[in-house]
Amino acid sequence: MLLLKTKNKSFPLTVGMCLASLFLYFFSFLIISCNKKNTEASEFSDAFKPVFANTTHYFDFNQPARGMYYLDSAFAHIKNPNLNDRFRYFGFHYVYQQKTKGNYKLALAFADSMLATAQQSVSKQQYVSNFAEANYAKGDTYFSLNQYNDSYQCYFQGYLIAKSYLNKVSLSDYTYRMGMIMYKQAHYKQAAQYFKDSYAQNLSIPDNGKDDFPTFYRRQELLDNIAISYRHNGNLDSAVFYFDKALAFVNSNIDRFKNRADMLDMARGVIYGNKAEALIMSKQYDKAKGLLRKSIAINLKKGGDNRDAQSSEIKLAQIYYNQHKRDSLYKQLLSLRKQLDVLSNPDAEIDWNRLMGAYYLEKKDAVKALTYIQHYNVFKDSAIKRLSTLKESDVNQQLANFEKQYEIENLSNNNKLQKIYLSVAIISALMAIAIIFLVWRNWSRSKLDVITVKNLNKEINSQKKDLEKALDEIKNSSREKDRILRTVAHDLRNPLGGIASLTSIMVEETAYDTDLQYQLKIIKDTSSDTLELINEILEATNTTSTALKKQLVEVNSLLNNSIELLRFKASEKHQEIILDPLSSIEQLYINREMIWRVISNLISNAIKFSPVGETIRLKCINESTQVQISVTDHGIGIPDEMKDKVFNMFTDAKRAGTIGEKSFGLGLSICKQIIEKHQGKIWFESKAGKGTTFYISLPKPKKMDLIILESDREASKQKVN
Repeated sequence: MLLLKTKNKSFPLTVGMCLASLFLYFFSFLIISCNKKNTEASEFSDAFKPVFANTTHYFDFNQPARGMYYLDSAFAHIKNPNLNDRFRYFGFHYVYQQKTKGNYKLALAFADSMLATAQQSVSKQQYVSNFAEANYAKGDTYFSLNQYNDSYQCYFQGYLIAKSYLNKVSLSDYTYRMGMIMYKQAHYKQAAQYFKDSYAQNLSIPDNGKDDFPTFYRRQELLDNIAISYRHNGNLDSAVFYFDKALAFVNSNIDRFKNRADMLDMARGVIYGNKAEALIMSKQYDKAKGLLRKSIAINLKKGGDNRDAQSSEIKLAQIYYNQHKRDSLYKQLLSLRKQLDVLSNPDAEIDWNRLMGAYYLEKKDAVKALTYIQHYNVFKDSAIKRLSTLKESDVNQQLANFEKQYEIENLSNNNKLQKIYLSVAIISALMAIAIIFLVWRNWSRSKLDVITVKNLNKEINSQKKDLEKALDEIKNSSREKDRILRTVAHDLRNPLGGIASLTSIMVEETAYDTDLQYQLKIIKDTSSDTLELINEILEATNTTSTALKKQLVEVNSLLNNSIELLRFKASEKHQEIILDPLSSIEQLYINREMIWRVISNLISNAIKFSPVGETIRLKCINESTQVQISVTDHGIGIPDEMKDKVFNMFTDAKRAGTIGEKSFGLGLSICKQIIEKHQGKIWFESKAGKGTTFYISLPKPKKMDLIILESDREASKQKVN
């Protein structure tokens, strides 16, 4: 982990979020669990050894997802995995979730599984190795979750084990972590010492040549971290010395790691940027600019550490500001803005806004300067808030408290050991007596319990049969009710249709006197209204049972069609219907006829309950996962006491239209059934006397819907062929 310094804060920066972090963390777990005398691989079962080797190979070549798929498949075929097999299986999953997926909660669960497995160890050596590694893993995850106290405790427990039982290789990782904690708390002098100790301990790792890239990478990282800590502490000469040492170390390994050339370039780019900041602090601007340009050129490339490149660009902009080169400053900031719009970097955003504010202050443009300074303060406050949790904890005090607690617990355990043995013996005897008594009592009660359970089972079975019978009767009754309702409505529709048609013809005749024409008109209107009611009843009963036949329907076309068919009806009341369509083409996977019926019903209601000359507006909004359609009128509205009833079938909330139009209370019930069949929602907002807006929300087609539709099309083509 390389470190990045901004104007006011210090943060650890994972290099490029790339292969290096996987190398380093995976390597950390391997060296902790290894002992100088025995390698961990020798403690695996014969069946797991090739699984371990192949999974490690996938991680080494930046294919963690493929490695996990292989691990799960292969591990499932191992019949009797030993404790180390299971521990390493959980370890691989932990590394994948923690470092590849960033799923810290799931990573913590795997770390707990590692710890639980470690506690089942059968030898001291196995327990020490696995326990130290599991605490290391938990400490990292708690750190990622910002649960710093828990993280400190895990590191401390692992540190005690490493200090007392493990070799310097393992201890190196814990001193590295302590250095990171000190660095985050701005104890830079102590951090530098921890990093130097970790570097010295790391040197004891045997050099395995060109295959040992993680060890090399950790060492150059530690040299860089030492330099950064000295820089923060104001020891600029020492900082430059260690930066140069880190660069020399990287350059000396170019031939050794030719297949890692990109990683070495990235490491150099980060060190260039960090060294440049030390030169800026000593006002060696020309040298600093040269290093920053090298750093930017390396890490701004695809696959490079783009966030580090953004940091270097901020530093370069700061130099231009210090040198009062306003044009160069502005050009640099505009270039960086394009990058920040693509790759978010909260830390770079802080300094970008600060420098833009300073630029406009020099140009005496106070309005723009104030805008950027306000943004700077917002980002800065957010960053301070993120760091406040860590600053509240003092790791030195934590470690002191944990060590004292550790000593007290050891003394207490030694003093109580014999008492525990005696207590265990007494308790065991009492438990044996209690067990014998309980066995006898339960045996005597078991006969009665068996009889009681049998009777209860019979009663439950009887009640179950009664409930099933009642449920069947309810279903049959509901079906019979629907059948009778459809039959009656169907039988009435034909004669009433004939009456309506006949009276319509008779009304048009002029041979009748005024009273007779009036009576014929009443018969005509009554039969037409009754026929409309019958049609709505048939429609309601059919809607509940009809299966959906969906197709892709273009929304704007559907709305235009609905409006055109009802525009003549609105013109009878001198009303205007306005549509606000979608700005782009959008298709829904729906039953066209049913949704058209819903929209037409809502428009008809708006016409019916709006005064003469009013405007009715349809609006369509494209949301992320759904399309929302609204119909707004300025009519009589819905009173509060009726709002809970408008979607009920045969509701008593029905009212006449503004010029006496009939309402049967079935339309909105039908609309609700149709929309819910489409997994959508329908609702309204209304104020009595001011108007009503009905909303429909329909989901956009899912991938599975489109796949089904495409398969249906292919099937249809095959039938035609």
